[in-house]
Amino acid sequence: MLRSFVVSRRRWPLKAPFRISRGVKTAAETVMVELRRGAAAGRGESVPYPRYGESVEAVVAQLATVAAAFESGMPDDAVTAMLPPGAARNALDCALWDLRARESGRSVAAMTGLARPGRLACAVTVSLDEPDAMAAAARAIADAPVVKVKLDADRVEERLLAVGQAAPNSRLIIDPNEGWTIDILRDVRPLLARLNIALIEQPLPAGEDAALAGFDPPAPVCADESVHTVAQMQALKGRYQAINVKLDKAGGLTAAIALLAEGRRLGFTIMTGCMVGSSLAIAPALHIAGASDFADLDGPWWLAEDWPDGVTLAGGWMSPPGRGFWGEPGEVV
Repeated sequence: MLRSFVVSRRRWPLKAPFRISRGVKTAAETVMVELRRGAAAGRGESVPYPRYGESVEAVVAQLATVAAAFESGMPDDAVTAMLPPGAARNALDCALWDLRARESGRSVAAMTGLARPGRLACAVTVSLDEPDAMAAAARAIADAPVVKVKLDADRVEERLLAVGQAAPNSRLIIDPNEGWTIDILRDVRPLLARLNIALIEQPLPAGEDAALAGFDPPAPVCADESVHTVAQMQALKGRYQAINVKLDKAGGLTAAIALLAEGRRLGFTIMTGCMVGSSLAIAPALHIAGASDFADLDGPWWLAEDWPDGVTLAGGWMSPPGRGFWGEPGEVV
């Protein structure tokens, strides 16, 4: 049986700069794996993240180390096990799920028991900027049920108030991306208690989680950078009340399913998140999002151009990609 393993990279310009506490990006850099086995083909996309020591070049090199194993007929699970959790394994794992769906004639939803929602509320992000600019961005998406607010350690209350007043009917997820100290968190607690806050995402640097013990948050504190794998989750108890499941961190849909199950067992609120990437990265995550409390999957919304027939996001509601785009029987789009 003919097998092939092809890795490619792509740069997706953004329609506006995306700023967080760690910096600004103007394009998304992604890596795609395309697998063929006989007549069937599958695709998966990942977004290498410098915060985790990743680069496009390194992820491409990681994937090159397992290509021969796949092409020689090694079992799928054994091939993915050759890679550590992260972007490389995510692209491979998602391509394998897509491939198996097309080979078997069964959708990923049928194989996993996790239905892809027909429509779901999806957070829309206001990136870090001057308060007036953040207010204008929030006003433009004020019909969204959930708005995510990127912050750093400066002018926190001014920026939060600007967004809260511009989108008074939206619930807010605030995300300092590890940019706060416990003192900042304590200082802004009274304001957070007055605003319509849904989640406080990763306020402190990963590794400084112990400072959260004993803090009484006005909304669930959500671990992002502090949780990648199931092995890390038990240590989050008493510090966090929620976790952000991202396929790029976990290493694919398979690992994300395990995180979802363990998070539910431990009583965490679950958010499904993403990096800034295309609809091909979001399509697998929709299966986790459908079983989550919150979805933060607006990565493709930031792109100047996305895959044809990909996900759509309007008014804070996401609709899935077209039939056969990913994870369903049929030809690759």
